[in-house]
Amino acid sequence: MNNLFLSMYVKLQNLMNRDEGQDLVEYALLVCLIALAAITGVNKVAGAVTTVFSNISSSLA
Repeated sequence: MNNLFLSMYVKLQNLMNRDEGQDLVEYALLVCLIALAAITGVNKVAGAVTTVFSNISSSLA
């Protein structure tokens, strides 16, 4: 059991010491930021579209 934990610890240390893992985290953060911006933009556009259709609906009624 100790050998399993030791091997997992060594693998984790190897992952933390490599530079490729840092690049992956940076890309993941960038993707999250872009997704957040897209969601915010879509929500604002959806509100504007709802307002336009509400105005059209009230004009036709």
